[in-house]
Amino acid sequence: MELSRRTFTALAGTAALGLALAGSGGAATGTHGPRSVPTGPPPPPPSADGRRHRVGFDGYSLLVDGRRLVLWSAEMHPHRLPSPSLWRDVLQKLRAHGHNAVSVPVPWNHHSPAPGTYDFTGVRDLNLFLNTAAEERLYVVLRPGPYLGADVDAGGLPGWLTAVDGSARTDDPEYLRHVDEWLSAVNSIAVRHLFTAGGGTVLLYRVEDGYGTPSDDPARRAYAAHLYARTRADRIDVPLFHGDGHFGHREGGSPAPGFRSDAGHERRGHLTDLAHGITAHSVRTVFGGTPWGWLSGTGAPGPHDRGAPIDEGRRPTAEMAPLQQFGHLLRTVPDLARLDPAGEVRAADERLTVYHLANPDTGARVYVVRNDSGEQVRSMLPGTGIEVPVTVAPGDARLLVSGLDLGRRKLAYTTAQPMLSMSAGRLDVAVFVGRGGEQAQVALDCGVQPEVLRADTEPAWSYDRGRLNVVAPLGRGGLSRVLVKGGDTDVPLVLLFADDATALRLWPYETPSGSLLVYGPAMLRSATLRGSAVHLTGDVVDETGVEVWAPRGITSVTWNGQPVRTYLGRAGSLVMEGMMPGAPAVALPELTGWRRRGGSPESDPDFDDSAWTAADRTTSHSTTPVPGDGPVLFADDYGFHYGDVWYRGRLTDTRGLTSVSLSCRTGPHGLLMAWLDGHPLGTHRMPVPDGDTAGKGTRTATAVLAVPERLRGRGRHVLSVLVRPMGHDGDERARDPHKAARGLVSVAFEGGSRDVEWRIRGAVAPDRARGPLNNGGLHGERHGWHLPEHDDRDWRAVDLPREERRQGVAWYRTDFRLDVDPDMDASVGLTLEDDPERAYRVQVFLNGWNMGQYLNDVSPRRTVVLPNGILRTRGTNTLALAVLSDGTTPSGPRDVRLTLLGAARGGVPVEVVEPAGTVDPPGR
Repeated sequence: MELSRRTFTALAGTAALGLALAGSGGAATGTHGPRSVPTGPPPPPPSADGRRHRVGFDGYSLLVDGRRLVLWSAEMHPHRLPSPSLWRDVLQKLRAHGHNAVSVPVPWNHHSPAPGTYDFTGVRDLNLFLNTAAEERLYVVLRPGPYLGADVDAGGLPGWLTAVDGSARTDDPEYLRHVDEWLSAVNSIAVRHLFTAGGGTVLLYRVEDGYGTPSDDPARRAYAAHLYARTRADRIDVPLFHGDGHFGHREGGSPAPGFRSDAGHERRGHLTDLAHGITAHSVRTVFGGTPWGWLSGTGAPGPHDRGAPIDEGRRPTAEMAPLQQFGHLLRTVPDLARLDPAGEVRAADERLTVYHLANPDTGARVYVVRNDSGEQVRSMLPGTGIEVPVTVAPGDARLLVSGLDLGRRKLAYTTAQPMLSMSAGRLDVAVFVGRGGEQAQVALDCGVQPEVLRADTEPAWSYDRGRLNVVAPLGRGGLSRVLVKGGDTDVPLVLLFADDATALRLWPYETPSGSLLVYGPAMLRSATLRGSAVHLTGDVVDETGVEVWAPRGITSVTWNGQPVRTYLGRAGSLVMEGMMPGAPAVALPELTGWRRRGGSPESDPDFDDSAWTAADRTTSHSTTPVPGDGPVLFADDYGFHYGDVWYRGRLTDTRGLTSVSLSCRTGPHGLLMAWLDGHPLGTHRMPVPDGDTAGKGTRTATAVLAVPERLRGRGRHVLSVLVRPMGHDGDERARDPHKAARGLVSVAFEGGSRDVEWRIRGAVAPDRARGPLNNGGLHGERHGWHLPEHDDRDWRAVDLPREERRQGVAWYRTDFRLDVDPDMDASVGLTLEDDPERAYRVQVFLNGWNMGQYLNDVSPRRTVVLPNGILRTRGTNTLALAVLSDGTTPSGPRDVRLTLLGAARGGVPVEVVEPAGTVDPPGR
């Protein structure tokens, strides 16, 4: 999605939408501000400084207090990380890897268990998150919906909304009443954190997601106008934008600023966006987190984004390299904030596309060279002044510059992409990056021949007729350093050359006394100057050295509180003597001492269901039609919105009954099991959508289950049915997709009586800490079998692996203890593996928290992440597994083990998340 200047202008002039760019008490910049803001340093990193700030825009970029800001935001999902201490860890990683902002979705269903109830405590503490983001000096792009997208259950709409009047995402008054309550609840927190008023760092506010507002849908257009008006009425005065923004140009053809809110992770994409004039980028799901509980949208469970640059275990991956390089480039090269299209450039090899741009203030030239072919291309770029061929990998792109000031020296051209340009003490520092194995060339205009010192053997240099040429192979030997002294200026320039992997160990950091650059560790979290010492904190994974280019007067270094012996290196840096050891091994215990208990007592005909809800309604708010010959059986209509649902139907006569047809709606991979008088009738699994059905929304599937002759007769009989839905639809192209039924739709009997009395039972009321999305309606969940305090001494001791053929639910519990060193950040997962032909699924509970599902025969997900804070890394933990087996194959679990996903010496302090559980009294 792109937000153009035309979009900004149109909205600003529409009173109903209420877009205003003025800060609290400040004057708007926007379209009524200065005609030209020259290229210059970006605004300093934001904080909750108590001062008023102006936020606006012009035809090139956002403007903050009259300075140009290129926004490089990363989307993070704190709702998928139910450990508030770890929010700081991820935010620090985003900042360290070059992002200056974080985009934060706020799911309505995560915070609202019932109409009029909004919970922002514990793992839902939005105020804490926004405070932490400000402390970590990141801008915030706030996304409260109400609709957030199909990757979260019902698009983020709360479950209870399925069973009330009102058509969602329209101007229906009943729906708007609920929306106003939700937005006002969020906005009452957000207004305290607006950057315009100095209370925090909320810089932008996104209203609604999805395809936007069709011009031929008056109800949707009125709805959009209402959302803007509601937000402004709640005193949100930062710029607003909507999911239907688009990139465009003003009349007259001058460029407009662009906003891409779903930027990809690939270098080719974000470089092309920059070439198209987009200077506000929000990268999709840089950290997605863990799909715990019933939070995720429909489909097989798994990581929210398997390609995320920071994975579920909070470990940066190789996907982070292009994001980090681009982020630091945007932050340290202000020329990129004001670019105009320049003359056409064609590569000698037509497989390359070249975008040519220029900064009207500095004269710097920018070339984005894009390779859409499947082969590496090496080509000259005539007319650019780049005198040697440029190599671009298949499906990649490269940003090249000429005429750029590198401190006090002028860059003539480069064949490698610059990553940053900064001053550190008495030195100017410039970093150039590319793929490993490539060769980088940098040419500097030097009227007087300088002195060139190589700190490493790999680079080579030559000087000819006013130009210094430096060539370095990337990746060979790690970081390559060249020091350029004298000549046209007395300020030395350090040229650093790195491949993608090496660049992920370079950490610029801004302090009140100036910038510094650290090379070596896995991450730099903070740098504090006191006297002549710089105190660094961060993470170490593998054995490493530490090298620091520091502000003036700094002569000593500490790392995580320990002094580091250093010497002055040939490239003007403080270099550690020797090496820091890598993170030590983390021992994880074997999981033994398992105890088992059957978990399907509802299938017993004598089970007491007298306290269950009678399923006798005749009308529904669902978009699914109510069968004409039966009661409403939809789970949502009886208040059961998440997880498993049990049905029990009493029949008075089964003579002549040959089969039972159970029609249900569950979403993909849903499950249905049925028993008659305690005898299994069979299991049905919802088919996986194919190319013809994937876009048609939720389907009704019917299981026809034969009734054995021995179960046919007079008298009382009980039909028990367990249904596992897999989330509500969030398809933004449909009208009210979240209201499609879940659970049973209808039941038909072949050859027998249809006189049935139905009762239904789902999840109990949620406990305050874990929230409405943690539990479903399994018997063990309703009775607290997943909670650490449950007394399981009367459960049967068993060993794993297990192999049994049965239909129904079985529970397994064990305790284990961890003793991880306090200075270690160890990320741990639970790995389950078995023969993929075995049809069963496992719900994983850690210390009472539903950490997600494992589908043995469906999902590629084999490891469920156990976030620290939920996981006690120094103490005892309780693990509970609810295993659903369909009876068609032997079931496990077989291999269940703890897996170390990663470990670093460092991290952030983590507080244990300790809620109190709420369960049903016995017998229900």
